[in-house]
Amino acid sequence: MLMAHPTVLRNLVEQYEALRLLHAESGSAEARQRMDDVAYTLCVSTGTGDVDSALVAARHRLPGARPEDDSVLSA
Repeated sequence: MLMAHPTVLRNLVEQYEALRLLHAESGSAEARQRMDDVAYTLCVSTGTGDVDSALVAARHRLPGARPEDDSVLSA
């Protein structure tokens, strides 16, 4: 499976987090659609089926991540 470059993943994670805040504040349809689009791209880029798993997988691929620390996954 092809994996996205860490820079791309970081950008997607940052976009998703910003859009999640924007949607929480404004609740606009545009923000929700863009958030859904970024979530889908994150899922495809990480080979996962839901945005929460995609965020965890993306963060584990970022520079400075500690791949041996999977405590987030065991909860």
